[in-house]
Amino acid sequence: MRTLNLGILAHVDAGKTSLTERLLFHAGVIRTLGGVDTGDTQTDTLQLERERGITIRSAVASFSADGTRINLLDTPGHPDFIAEVERVLGVLDGAVLVVSAVEGVQAQTRVLMRALVRLKVPTIIFLNKIDRRGADDENALVNLRSRLTEAIVPMGRVIAPGTPEAAYHAGTWADRDFRSTVLQALAERDDDLIAAFADDRDIPAETLRHRLAEQTAKGLICPVFSGSAITGAGIAELMTGIAAFLPATAPATDAPASAAVFKIERNGAGEKVALARVFSGAIRVRDRIAVAGKDKDRDRDRDNRITDIEVFAEGRVERRDVAEAGDIARIRGLADIRVGDWIGERSAAPQRQFAPPMLESVIVPNDPAAAPLLWKALSQLAEQDPLINLRHGNDQHAISVSLYGEVQKEVIEHALKADYGLDVRFLETSPIYVERIIGTGSAVEHAPDPFLATIGLSVEPAESDGRHLLRSEIDPGSAPPFAFKAIDDALEDAFRQGIYGWQVINAAVSLTEVTRLRKWTTSTPADHRNLTPLVLATALQTAGTEVCEPVDRITIDMPAAALPRVQSLLMRLGASLDPPVLPEEMAVLSGTIAAISVHAVQRALPSLTSGLGTMEMEFSGYRAFIGPPPVRRRSGPNPFSRNEYLAQLKGARQA
Repeated sequence: MRTLNLGILAHVDAGKTSLTERLLFHAGVIRTLGGVDTGDTQTDTLQLERERGITIRSAVASFSADGTRINLLDTPGHPDFIAEVERVLGVLDGAVLVVSAVEGVQAQTRVLMRALVRLKVPTIIFLNKIDRRGADDENALVNLRSRLTEAIVPMGRVIAPGTPEAAYHAGTWADRDFRSTVLQALAERDDDLIAAFADDRDIPAETLRHRLAEQTAKGLICPVFSGSAITGAGIAELMTGIAAFLPATAPATDAPASAAVFKIERNGAGEKVALARVFSGAIRVRDRIAVAGKDKDRDRDRDNRITDIEVFAEGRVERRDVAEAGDIARIRGLADIRVGDWIGERSAAPQRQFAPPMLESVIVPNDPAAAPLLWKALSQLAEQDPLINLRHGNDQHAISVSLYGEVQKEVIEHALKADYGLDVRFLETSPIYVERIIGTGSAVEHAPDPFLATIGLSVEPAESDGRHLLRSEIDPGSAPPFAFKAIDDALEDAFRQGIYGWQVINAAVSLTEVTRLRKWTTSTPADHRNLTPLVLATALQTAGTEVCEPVDRITIDMPAAALPRVQSLLMRLGASLDPPVLPEEMAVLSGTIAAISVHAVQRALPSLTSGLGTMEMEFSGYRAFIGPPPVRRRSGPNPFSRNEYLAQLKGARQA
């Protein structure tokens, strides 16, 4: 049986989890419908998910439709948990993007659609809530075309929208008008069909159905279905469309094993469980298999023995001896596994689709004696969400975590209390700044003081996608091989804390001197690792760095009468604004603003616009911070203070 790994994505409250529940019910996988309001849906299993009525962690369920096994992945809609969505995007064969027929396209809808287009994930759009007061399917289609994509093709029509009796009638291939609508949409992207459309020739239904499936699979067009997850209207038609137009994977066991880990759980005994999508080959119990880490410092194979495999199938999780291409499996025995790792061969490089967290906060245990347990607990939570990015300050009782927003704080606090019995408090949230090099600088340290190694480095600004670029001016054959790797690894760590304690981005580094072969009998990798931060610190101080703050690009739609009030708020918050656009009675205001100020705008917008304002935002980059540069508390030895650095290294060795 072919397998389709299907993501359900949406802006928060568009009805995505309710749609998941309805699909499982319609497929006969569950006997009774759960509800978000009653807290008994199949995929929202965390206590806080049931209490808040939001999805926090992705979840998997399985059913069959028209001969295709569908692994359905329900994802969070709240922007604070966008990292969870990103991890799922990489394992999908197709997606259903849920849009409310009442609210239309919302901020997160556009963010998700852009990611789906970039990744060329075949997508069906489902207009939900046609039974809700205010639902307008015709206006919703106009909204889709103007704010999401023009590449849509309506697959039917809604009867009595905005009433409890709302129904969905799918178009039939016997209907010439319906075939003409499909042909018009397809012809814009298919040269073979353009002439037929221009000549008003009738194309056979089977040809149109085949071409529609082709264009959908290539991500060129999005079929649009409508319905209601609450009443069940349009669900049968949607399920038929999913099986007909989204591409499924055929089992294939003759290729090398390759699976991507997109989620980590722990069972009741504390054992780590990896959820992975198998892309090719087969993974078997008792196999000793290589695992490749996605991070540079873990980008090496580690042998692991698989002790247990469970595969999602027909609404259940079945224990099996093998997981094949297309399967989503729960795998045990991989003690060192992390989100983003590849089991077997790596099929693709990790891709960043959304901005990393722009905020951080310090977590402090209410009981100082619980600091070691807090670190252990947060380390386990970071297995589920690596972008938490734990940092110890020199005060071991305070731990910094990276965040997308205030709701994420609540989730972390709740998990620490419920799962580990820890009472904690968060200190004030602050932006995660970065440092950029503003000049050029170089430095050299010669053996034997303070280490048995010689290193010379020069630094300068570069466009390097955030990470440093290392260039070597040294003949590889003239120096010990271990020296180059030790220096590169040390640079990766050293760039995480610049002059002011923030990560240094967009830097080019040249290795100008290194220990020569005739001296390498006494030099060690540790000498090169420990000396590199000192040399880099001197070079950075010579070049100089500037602290930069993260900024978002925002677009606000509002009644024209509210424009002066919103402009005044944004100016007070230091936003840089474009001239407003005034189509009819509405106003559109765009600009950039510090990421730390976005939450204040979100809070104030309803009162400033009488509840009619909407805001979209996306990460726009960094800008130089105005004023005294903020300083971050350092973690670990400080190479910018030579004596302190050497003393801390000595203390660490003695400990």
